[in-house]
Amino acid sequence: MIVPRAGQIWSDFAYCGVAILNGNGEMTGIPWMDESGMLGSPIGLTNTHQVGMVRDALVKHLAENDLERSFFLPVAAETDDSHLNDSDAFPLTEADVIAALRSAGPGPVAEGNVGGGTGMICHEFKGGIGTSSRIVETAAGSHTVGALVQANYGLRKDLRIDGHHVGRQIGTGVVPSPWDDAERETGGSIIAVIATDAPLVADQCRRLARRATVGLARAGGYGHDTSGDIFVAFSTGNHLPAGEPLHTIRTLHHDQMTPLIRAAADAVEESIINALCAAKTMAGRDGRTAHEMPLDLVKRLVG
Repeated sequence: MIVPRAGQIWSDFAYCGVAILNGNGEMTGIPWMDESGMLGSPIGLTNTHQVGMVRDALVKHLAENDLERSFFLPVAAETDDSHLNDSDAFPLTEADVIAALRSAGPGPVAEGNVGGGTGMICHEFKGGIGTSSRIVETAAGSHTVGALVQANYGLRKDLRIDGHHVGRQIGTGVVPSPWDDAERETGGSIIAVIATDAPLVADQCRRLARRATVGLARAGGYGHDTSGDIFVAFSTGNHLPAGEPLHTIRTLHHDQMTPLIRAAADAVEESIINALCAAKTMAGRDGRTAHEMPLDLVKRLVG
């Protein structure tokens, strides 16, 4: 799964910010993003054992295209799919990364068992990729805030949808858990990417990234001890060409941030639910199965 930035992906930068709820996960490029407040690459999402391969494939692609940048620090992040996938087999290749990069573009985003979300489990149902967006109004105009998650965390009993404790009402006798009792308290992980076309600078992007925790909490995520919960937000509202010594930037006034903050939290929450709604039952290694969330039952419980 490759999350592209809008505009000229490789030849410019965007302001960004990172927030970490629980650091038992991996995202490359964090020191640079923290230091500079800038993002200069697509964001690759994969499984735990292939973060390095994804990162290296992105660097190689840049070098082979001879782009005019002195260095590249691509962002690659992971959640662990080893319960369903034989991650030690290293099934992904450099060709898969390049294919994902080339297929990235505008339009609807595939959700559920796709890309990096293929082998993921969320709230003891089949999880994966989910996305959502909001259009907000500020005194400076209309802006879009979008979110994409790779959801691989959580206990069944904690799942909430629109405030309803849905997970408590769908026991393992109705939909079996992919975990046995000894495994059930493991934390899992989630990666969330928030993007906006509002003109923000780095500290404002960091504020948006932190609000992913609000959406996660609404859906029933707590950042368990062994969980890896890392969030990045970026803005395409300023064009920062590489190599230019002076940039002219615009920035939304801080007192106009509240609509974007609400939208970020809402979009992350809905992205998690969308991942659950789109994911389909999957059988994996050692006879393990992660079952899809029963949508008809959920509709009755929420309605």
